[in-house]
Amino acid sequence: MGFVSPAIAIVAALCFLVVLLYKRVNLGVILNVTALFLALLALDWTTIPAAVYETSVDLPTVSVVLATFGIILLSQLYRETGVINRLSESIGKLINNPKIVLSVLPAVIGLLPVAGGALMSAPLVDVEAEKLKLKPDRKAYVNLWFRHTVFPVYPLNPPIITTALLTGVAIPLIILRQIPVVAVMVVVGLIVGFWRVPNVKNKQIPGEQHKHNSNFKEFMISFSPLLATIVAAIVLDLIPSFLIPFGLSQNGFDVVIAVLVGLIVMTAISKLDFAVFAKPFKTWGIYGITFAAYGAFLLRTMMVIAGISSIFSSLVTSGSIDITLLLIIAPAVFGLLTGSPAGGVAVSVSILSGIFSVPFAPKVAALVYISAFLGYTIAPTHLCFTFTADYFKCTLGRMYRYVIPSFLVTFLIALFVYFLF
Repeated sequence: MGFVSPAIAIVAALCFLVVLLYKRVNLGVILNVTALFLALLALDWTTIPAAVYETSVDLPTVSVVLATFGIILLSQLYRETGVINRLSESIGKLINNPKIVLSVLPAVIGLLPVAGGALMSAPLVDVEAEKLKLKPDRKAYVNLWFRHTVFPVYPLNPPIITTALLTGVAIPLIILRQIPVVAVMVVVGLIVGFWRVPNVKNKQIPGEQHKHNSNFKEFMISFSPLLATIVAAIVLDLIPSFLIPFGLSQNGFDVVIAVLVGLIVMTAISKLDFAVFAKPFKTWGIYGITFAAYGAFLLRTMMVIAGISSIFSSLVTSGSIDITLLLIIAPAVFGLLTGSPAGGVAVSVSILSGIFSVPFAPKVAALVYISAFLGYTIAPTHLCFTFTADYFKCTLGRMYRYVIPSFLVTFLIALFVYFLF
């Protein structure tokens, strides 16, 4: 037994987590240190090494950590090789409508799920938004909101992968329930972002029309690493698991294999040399996000062993907490606090595991993810939020004028989908 009861331990651990967030400690460090702090309070110390070892050799955990590392590496290589610039420029040349460019461009770059990645699309959004004479707060909103429209249905989004492994629900079943939510996000973004903004067409430069085919070719080449990764992930998911050796599919390694395919394609199209390939390995960013993925599973392990979930299970059974309210609030609050959907999902699933048996019902897993995601989207700790506001010289308050109504409408649709399906 630990020094204190599980109830006191979880309250102390969450307070500790909030303090670390306030001190702006890296999320990877926060999740791992909080897990160990909880263990020191609630567990017999001699059991802690075994719990860490159990998490470290757990195949689903290993697969998520490797997939996260590979996806972030691919994202970094897109930037280091300049392929991301070729991709964005080709989109701008292919589409003749600035509003559509502003909607598509952040979303496409959003396929590269790097922390603060909205800063990558901000300069491109700024150029197109000037054609529509948008104010800085609307530019910031468009950049932030449309960047995140793709995440709920993107199979290579690390938080979705984490949600699937923690809840035992297949990624396609989670994504299926997010399609209506994403459709509403896009519509809301178009209405809020471009309300009363007149349509403007990009000027056609004489002699440029014949370059359309070459622009499309450039787009396909620069998009091919991501496209290859997505297609490989979908194909591997469709193959019956018994045809894939060593249980790789059941443990989530199909995503790892898909990312390797994408990295191979990136190497081929960019003529990648060793110096450029090695550069991401010299920065903390790639390790911090990967460490956070591991920390999510370690925190789950410690909460389960400590019996934290049983506390909330008894509260639900006694009627002290409404289960639907817990499903809505817990992921959203922790997603907002951590500025990470994976962090919100990890803590919430640990709490809910005493109420729902694994695998969760698909609609429960989907609601946990979308609640954590939307909480993270509006979090002031969300790097995309702060970077976007800083780039466009816009206060967070002015951005919230657009973001909060968009958040509320989207959340209501997510709840509607949950109760309907």
